[in-house]
Amino acid sequence: MELHESTFEYLKPTDDQTKDMQAVRAAAKKYAEILEIHLPDGPDKTFILRTHRSNAMWANVAITRQPDGTPRAQRDE
Repeated sequence: MELHESTFEYLKPTDDQTKDMQAVRAAAKKYAEILEIHLPDGPDKTFILRTHRSNAMWANVAITRQPDGTPRAQRDE
């Protein structure tokens, strides 16, 4: 599998994407707080919180991609 040339590059989000990212991060933070309160301490809780963090980061990536999953082209701004 070949990685897209932008895989390890920074793609600056548009203003609209930045707003979407902020909303998603706020929701992810709230969910993490609920998980922290209600899950018993232990390896499962650690796994769940780490996986949730990873999913939240991938949500930000998804915001900057085209509907078909390819990275959007960086525009000169």
